[in-house]
Amino acid sequence: MTDVVVVESPAKAKTINKYLGGGYTVLASFGHVRDLPPKDGSVRPEEDFAMDWAADERGNRQVAAIAKALKGAHTLYLATDPDREGEAISWHVRAMLEDKKALRGVNVRRITFNEITRSAIQFAIEHPRELDQPLIEAYLARRALDYLVGFTLSPVLWRKLPGSRSAGRVQSVALRMVCEREAEIESFRPREYWTVEAHFATPSGAPFLARLTHLDGKRLDQFDLNTEALAHGAKAAVEADAFTVASVERKRVKRHPPAPFTTSTLQQEASRKLGMGAQAIMRCAQQLYEGVELDGETTGLITYMRTDGVQMAREAMMAIREHVGEAYGNAYVPATAREYSSKAKNAQEAHEAVRPTDVSRTPASVARYLNAEQQRLYDLIW
Repeated sequence: MTDVVVVESPAKAKTINKYLGGGYTVLASFGHVRDLPPKDGSVRPEEDFAMDWAADERGNRQVAAIAKALKGAHTLYLATDPDREGEAISWHVRAMLEDKKALRGVNVRRITFNEITRSAIQFAIEHPRELDQPLIEAYLARRALDYLVGFTLSPVLWRKLPGSRSAGRVQSVALRMVCEREAEIESFRPREYWTVEAHFATPSGAPFLARLTHLDGKRLDQFDLNTEALAHGAKAAVEADAFTVASVERKRVKRHPPAPFTTSTLQQEASRKLGMGAQAIMRCAQQLYEGVELDGETTGLITYMRTDGVQMAREAMMAIREHVGEAYGNAYVPATAREYSSKAKNAQEAHEAVRPTDVSRTPASVARYLNAEQQRLYDLIW
């Protein structure tokens, strides 16, 4: 008798099967197994937002394979991704299996892990939980909004912007912002203003640029010099006097290191430093998360890459401090660990920041197992 584990991707299923061994059957759902059918009336606000769901051929095939594997099984572990969509996929899989009467005598448990490593998978199996109903309801609200807004807005987009795709709650807001900004641009009234700048040099010869900020004892606002005559008058006034250094201010500046990567900051830095597009970044990060072959064993190199949280597990921080001490010396290890936390409270906050699963796997030590794109992104994260 084997227990059944359901994950999202077949690549992940293969890796987890290696970690769990023969007592488990690991199957992939290949993402969502059902969705709202594209017809009017799939979401009915007047009936307390009742929803109709329908599965396509692939979804039915995957659920049928899971139902077949459950015959004689004691426990079904739903191990989809640890975010709102992952929770929703687990909910859909359970609902479809219940419709097939495939869960009689089967204990259904939800497990999540932030990294695909042997220890993380085993810990998740030992600490299962129930499905998170508030997270599922958040998904349902989001999906209902997508449907209701999209069905209203999409025909307008198709008519006005031929070739455009369907719209949802995000696109409708974005369209409004673009329209409002366009209206601001059209109503903009140009106004003339001038600035007065001078080129100076220090006694050592280092050049620097200075801008006129005060004239006749008064601080200049942006539109105070709003004609060419006023600008030339200000220029003549300051040229009549000799320039002296009135005061020198010195101040100490403390710079804090940036917080660990979230999804958005990872995309920003990879775009800025590596020249990668958002899709390429997330595709590459998914590969690093699902794992690469290291000495005959598939190992995840980074934690889950869809996260809004900047916090890290205590054991990860201790491992990083230990590695810094060994690699660079104790002078580079702060007396206390620097801990980050996000102010925003939302469903994604439960996840750790994007970090290496094992800091001792340096970019140089794993370079031969990665392609060029993976190597650059892992180096950035590490």
